[in-house]
Amino acid sequence: MIRAVYELDPAEAAETLALIESVGRADGPEHVRAHVVAVEDGRASLEFPETNWGADVTLIVSSLIAGEWADSSAFARCRLVRVEWPEEFFPGPAHDPPDRVLVGGIVKPSLGLSPAEVAATASALAEGGADLVKDDELLGDPAWCPLEERVRAVTGAIPGRVHYAVNVTGPVDSLLARAERAVDLGATALMLNAFAQGLDSLRALRALGLGVPIFAHRVGAALWARGRSIGVAPGVIAELTRLCGADYVQVGSFSGSVYDTRAEVREQIDACHRPVNRGRAAVAVIGGGVGPRNAAAQLEAAGRTDGVMLLLGSAAYDHGSPTEAVRATVEAARDHSARPKKELETA
Repeated sequence: MIRAVYELDPAEAAETLALIESVGRADGPEHVRAHVVAVEDGRASLEFPETNWGADVTLIVSSLIAGEWADSSAFARCRLVRVEWPEEFFPGPAHDPPDRVLVGGIVKPSLGLSPAEVAATASALAEGGADLVKDDELLGDPAWCPLEERVRAVTGAIPGRVHYAVNVTGPVDSLLARAERAVDLGATALMLNAFAQGLDSLRALRALGLGVPIFAHRVGAALWARGRSIGVAPGVIAELTRLCGADYVQVGSFSGSVYDTRAEVREQIDACHRPVNRGRAAVAVIGGGVGPRNAAAQLEAAGRTDGVMLLLGSAAYDHGSPTEAVRATVEAARDHSARPKKELETA
C-alpha cells in the first residue's frame, strides 16, 4: 500500500481526490480504488494499492505527484506533503555518502567555453580542493563544446580523486548510450536534469550500473514545489529523487537566493538521510548563493557535517579566483566540522 498525505481545502473534497487519482468514477472497481483513511487539521491521507502502478515512476508522477488533481477546480488547496512508499520499491543511490562535508564547483560561464577552457576551469576548482566538478545544467553537447571532447579534456586535467559530473541530459533515445560513452571516456560521475529529462530517466541511468555516482539537477522541480496552494512539498521531491537512484540530490540553500524556506531546506536534507526502503542515503547538495563567506553558516543551519555538499556556482568566481574560493570554502567547512559536537548542538 502507498499512503499519500495532502494539505487539502475543502476537506470534503478528499473523496474527489481519491477518485481522480485512481478509478476516476464512483462506480469504478474496488480493487484499484484509492481510499481516504483520515481527514484532519486540513490534511487528507489516502491509500492506494501498490499494484495500480507498481514501481513505474512515470505513472506514479502522473497520478500522485503531478496528476490531474492539479487541474481540478474542486480544490482551493491541494499540496502533496508526504508519501509512505512500500519497502524496496525503488533502487535508491548506488553509493554511500561520505562521513564528511564535500565541496563542489560548477564550471562557469554556463555556455560558451571550449573543451579546453572547461578543462582549465575544472582544474582550477580541483586545485582548491573540490571533491566534485560539474557542468552547468545548460551545457549539453553543442558543436563548440562536444560532450566527448569535453570529457576527455576535463578528465585529463583533474586528479582522479575529483569526480567530474558531465551533463548527459539530451535526446531521450540516446541518453543511455551517451552516459555509457561518457563513462568509457573517463567521466567519474554523471549529471542529469532529472525533471526536464523525466524522473524515470534517473532510474534508467541507475539501472545501467555504470559504477559512477549520479548527480540529479533539480531544474524544473520548482514548478512543482513553489506553489503553496497547488503543488508538491520540496521534501517529497528530494526523497523521490533519491529513491529513483540519485547519489547527489539538490536541496536548495540557506542563503536566500533560492525559493526554499529554511524549514524546507532542512526537510530536504532529512529526506536525503532518513531511513527509507532500507536503502542508502544520498548526499544533500546545498547550493544557490553558497560560497566561502557563508559556508560555515550553511552548515550550521543544516545541522550536520556528514553526507552534505557545499556547491559553489557564481560565488566561486567572485572571490579572487576559483581556486581561492574553493580553498576558502574547504577550510571553512573543515573548521566548522572540527567544532565540538556539544558546541554545534547548542549553536
